[in-house]
Amino acid sequence: MSAFLSARDVCQRLREAALGVLGFEVCEVMSQSGLIAVDIEGWHLLLDFAEGHLHHCEYARNCAGDEATLDTWQRYGTDPVSLLSTWEMAQIERLLREADGVVAQGIISRTRDD
Repeated sequence: MSAFLSARDVCQRLREAALGVLGFEVCEVMSQSGLIAVDIEGWHLLLDFAEGHLHHCEYARNCAGDEATLDTWQRYGTDPVSLLSTWEMAQIERLLREADGVVAQGIISRTRDD
């Protein structure tokens, strides 16, 4: 059985990505649901990102297989995104917007080529 990841553990990873200390890679953009799957150096996060704003983290799993979900964090009163500073949030949103724009451009260019 895997251990529980606290909101603070996940928030720390997001902070380090915002600061540029850890690599931040967008793995998949699910435009219909507003969810974006990201990898922060082996940690897999599913972020709710709609209309250019990061709302919350739906799911997180670290390299060791420890995981948690939004439901788990809300039982304790918070989720990792709500622990970010305004500046950290802006940095993560910028990274997500850039990735979302690249995906949107790819869809447009593929449609034009068809």
